[in-house]
Amino acid sequence: MQLWSNEALWLPISAAIAVQLYKFLYEWILRRDFDLRVLARSGGMPSSHSAMVTSLVSAVGHRSGTNSDAFALSVIFAVVVMYDATGVRQAAGKQAKVLNQIIRELFTGQPVSEEELKELIGHTSVEVIVGALVGIAYTFSWFALFAQ
Repeated sequence: MQLWSNEALWLPISAAIAVQLYKFLYEWILRRDFDLRVLARSGGMPSSHSAMVTSLVSAVGHRSGTNSDAFALSVIFAVVVMYDATGVRQAAGKQAKVLNQIIRELFTGQPVSEEELKELIGHTSVEVIVGALVGIAYTFSWFALFAQ
């Protein structure tokens, strides 16, 4: 039962799930594309990874205080995750796009590979910032509405 009362655990997880559900519903309703793979796909607006880690930071800060070691650890973790989302993973996505283009142009008409590289694996800075704001707002809203 204590596991379910650990808001610093399930609030970030539920924030990430909520963002992925939003992306799925957006694709389904506005773009008329019913694709369940969206639920597990990385990239896109907003960043569910950023929402999750900033929700974690917010929950830990609320529960343990902003002067705690746990808060400091969660902030460092969040910075690394968000940096990776905009830096390393976005660069890998750009490289995949160029490689896919090279393969299409060089080997037109000749079978090279059935599967293209995944191009949308990172986030733009705006997607990360919006995801971060969603995570913070999500968690603070929870504490404002339901915390004792």
